[in-house]
This record gives sequence, structure tokens and C-alpha cells, in this order.
Amino acid sequence: MNNHPASDVRAGRRGRDSLKAITVKVQDNDLEKAMRILKKKIQNDGLFKRLKLKKSYEKPSEYRRRKQREALRRQRIAAARRARYR
Repeated sequence: MNNHPASDVRAGRRGRDSLKAITVKVQDNDLEKAMRILKKKIQNDGLFKRLKLKKSYEKPSEYRRRKQREALRRQRIAAARRARYR
């Protein structure tokens, strides 16, 4: 474990500061399939969305509204999953 004081602060954060490597293995020299897989992984990771949001300034009120909308969407999806497995 790293004893650097700032590492404890960064370790608790999620999203913005955490970087994870996205890897795709190319099989049988099928580069097009590997590119499709990579694009799907990046999309699922939310990288495209973060890049789009960073393109322009987002007012704090819009930020709060967007976060609230995303939270409601996550709750709706979780409720639908729970209802499906009952």
C-alpha cells in the first residue's frame, strides 16, 4: 500500500480520477471486429459521454439537473431488474 497522503484521498474517489486500461485482443488478424469490440467497451465505460461533456462548459444548475436525471434513470433500471426477477 502506498503511504502517500494524497493517495488516500484519491483512492476514495470514483469516476473522474480512476483510470482503467481497456484492452482488446485481435484474433486471426480481424482488426475490424477488434475495433467494434473496443468501441463497445469504450461506450460502456462512458468515455465518449465524458469527452462530450468536457467539450463545453456546463452550468452548475445544469450539472445538478443532469446528475439528478441520471440517478433517476439508474433507479428506474434497477427497479425494472428487481421486478423482472421476482
